[in-house]
Amino acid sequence: MAPQIKYTKIFIDNQWVDAKSGKTFDTYNPHDESVIAKVAEGDKADIDLAVAAAKRAFKRNSEWRRLEASQRGKLLFKFADLIERDFEYLAELESYNNGMVRSMATRFISLAADQVRYIASLADKIEGSTMPLGGQNFSYTLKQPVGVCGLILPWNVPLLMFLSKVTTALAAGCTAVVKPAEQTPLTALALAALLVEAGIPAGVVNVVPGFGETAGVALTHHKDVAKISFTGSLEVGKLIQQAAGANNLKRVTLELGGKSPLVIMDDADLAVAVQYAAFGVFTHQGQICIAASRLYVQSGIYDAFVQAAAQVAKSLKIGNPADETTQHGPQVDKIMLEKILGYIEKGKQEGARLVTGGKRVGNKGYYIEPTVFADVKDDMTIAKEEIFGPVQSILKFETLDEVIERANETNYGLAAGIITTNLNNAMKFSEQVEAGTVWVNTYLTMRPQTPFGGFKESGIGREYGPQCVDQYLEVKTVTMALS
Repeated sequence: MAPQIKYTKIFIDNQWVDAKSGKTFDTYNPHDESVIAKVAEGDKADIDLAVAAAKRAFKRNSEWRRLEASQRGKLLFKFADLIERDFEYLAELESYNNGMVRSMATRFISLAADQVRYIASLADKIEGSTMPLGGQNFSYTLKQPVGVCGLILPWNVPLLMFLSKVTTALAAGCTAVVKPAEQTPLTALALAALLVEAGIPAGVVNVVPGFGETAGVALTHHKDVAKISFTGSLEVGKLIQQAAGANNLKRVTLELGGKSPLVIMDDADLAVAVQYAAFGVFTHQGQICIAASRLYVQSGIYDAFVQAAAQVAKSLKIGNPADETTQHGPQVDKIMLEKILGYIEKGKQEGARLVTGGKRVGNKGYYIEPTVFADVKDDMTIAKEEIFGPVQSILKFETLDEVIERANETNYGLAAGIITTNLNNAMKFSEQVEAGTVWVNTYLTMRPQTPFGGFKESGIGREYGPQCVDQYLEVKTVTMALS
């Protein structure tokens, strides 16, 4: 049974309103391509209203700015309680709009309330420092919220990204305008309603669904927006950075994807390594920025590994994401379906060996078989470009030094992993691989306590971790004469 769609309008100043243009757009169920709902289509006019509301809410004598830091934290703790209360509904809605298999949506949202509570706990831990200068002068620093923040969400894990960005901005004392991905606007709107119930003052959080080229561009170019936080593609991230510099020199946090290497050493337990490798690349149909999409396997176990990897891929149950037993759901939309199938064809044309998968499943819904390529070379397209789909590319290597060099030969640097029983190998790889997150004998293990972000073109700044609120703060130095 489909979840009830409660919110489809734009959310500004704690009010649900139609788009100024009167336009709507369809949002779809990736399982069967059916239209779920018509959602208000915001554009520049609506972004202007939302930013104005956020700016009013940020004024120095506003209700929001007068709240003590601990009160901001308490409000967010109440928000976390409401997420737990509506846990089942939010999981259903995420799966229905996004194609995320229900078991994954349930697992993710089970962590969501704890994520909010962790970030909320940082609200009253924002501290400056004192600096005795000697003589008759004394200095101290204040950390103050940067202002109105534009928060642009991806379509792959929209609920978790809403919570990460919005909760961090609020803990820091900022106000926000959220632009959900046009493919997946529904959970962002549902969470806005929970913020109202939690007691968020009017204008502090505003949500404007719409398209990147209209609402997104208007938000990134707006002179009253002090910061942009964006999770998405490298191409769009570069455009956002240009827009940030062209107007008021906005602060930016950018998480822009990756081509993450996972290294399997000869000494690894084959059965364990195969499962981690499959989990790393097939989770959410490969639609995660930290997917283990470059799988380097040492030559001693290479052939056995390829055979075992194919069996794991074939065993995954494909079907309706609403079914609790489904392990592999659809891609998010037709555009991604066709893009991924194009990469698979490119892999075959360039000489990679297709071991299993590679085809669309059925003719309704955006399903692709879990796909395994062997004999992949570093210069092949499927080894260089982010596919964002269920495609496992297996490459062979001989030595650890060699594979570290090859792993680093990319413009990305978001995540990496190694499976080995040799502590020296693990330590050397962790130190020398160029990635913001490194996993040893595990993969995709994340908690709100651990900073997340990338090296090189994988992004700027960090989300999560004890310093995440610093991305939304300015440091002010105050110096006074004591005489």
